[in-house]
Amino acid sequence: MKVIDDEYYMALALDMAERALGQTGTNPVVGAVVVKDGALVGLGTHLQRGTPHAEVHALNMAGSRAEGSTVYVTLEPCSHHGLTPPCAERLIHEKVQRVVVACEDPNPLVAGRGIEMLRAAGVEVKVGVLHERALKLNRRFIKFITTGMPYVTIKSASTLDGKLASRTGDSKWISNEKAREIVHTMRHRHQAIMVGVSTIVADDPQLSTRMTVPGLSPVRVVADSTLRIPETAQILRDGTAPTWIVTTEQADPEKAKRLMGLGAEVLRCGSGPQVDLREALVQLGQRGISSVLVEGGGRLNGSLLERQLVDEIVLFFAPKLVGGKESPENFRFTGYDRMQDAVTLRDMEVEQIGDNVCIRGVPVWAQAEVKEGDH
Repeated sequence: MKVIDDEYYMALALDMAERALGQTGTNPVVGAVVVKDGALVGLGTHLQRGTPHAEVHALNMAGSRAEGSTVYVTLEPCSHHGLTPPCAERLIHEKVQRVVVACEDPNPLVAGRGIEMLRAAGVEVKVGVLHERALKLNRRFIKFITTGMPYVTIKSASTLDGKLASRTGDSKWISNEKAREIVHTMRHRHQAIMVGVSTIVADDPQLSTRMTVPGLSPVRVVADSTLRIPETAQILRDGTAPTWIVTTEQADPEKAKRLMGLGAEVLRCGSGPQVDLREALVQLGQRGISSVLVEGGGRLNGSLLERQLVDEIVLFFAPKLVGGKESPENFRFTGYDRMQDAVTLRDMEVEQIGDNVCIRGVPVWAQAEVKEGDH
């Protein structure tokens, strides 16, 4: 049995916030709980950018019982006028007695000001309850709001010997059905999905979210330095989600015009023969993309890794050995001369999914030189 304390109520707020992952755009996911005289009287979650924040929903549910209550919120209440009024002001107006905050908001427009506003009004504030879990939940938002760059997750499914397909290109199916369902949930929780053009040429994928219940399909981004994408590709014609093609200044303008005629956006990223992936991510961030799920081949994965543009890696391994010198692998890049320079993973999570194994981790680079040039 769980002890009812500050962590108990904060865990509930975090659970609610997590359910909204993927649908708040560049905003964080936030949950709020209102407790009065030992009873839950209000619950709220931020559901969509530009709509009321979690605190507002919870206070509206609580009504007059908000006065003298304790409010648990997973992220510092905002203190500025944006698309919605400041939540800190609303908490003060409702005369809440105490506010428990999991973590401060890294947004420069807030950054402690909400907490200061509450304390100045005589509201008791406690900060840091389930702090690490709250930070992890909003890691995509934190990366975006502090750097302007999207949070990049590489997802890959391979055999135990690291192959993405057989030597003939056959890849259906490496992972099991449950693992594939998890991948569709990951798509739902990211704003964009990114692949290399070779994936489009070889598989003609939809790159949409297909779950047992309706899900959100991310913007589809294709790295294509020479605009090799076939004009018959599904992602140019199915209307499921927007398609953006990142290419170079050297790419054929006539092909670009035809692609735009099919509804795609063409983003020029770099003047060299290869797409400048860092510039591509900058442009995605400028267009309001705060998270990217990369489902590319070994070359795209390797290029992003080599240039230290990856925030998280999720690898699904199936109990298969396919071999083949020409079989495509998880990561294809120049590599390092010394094992001490290899990319390592921290914050490891290992999960067994039927007969598959999923490994998650955050890449850490040794002091190796960042490669220039791109995909």
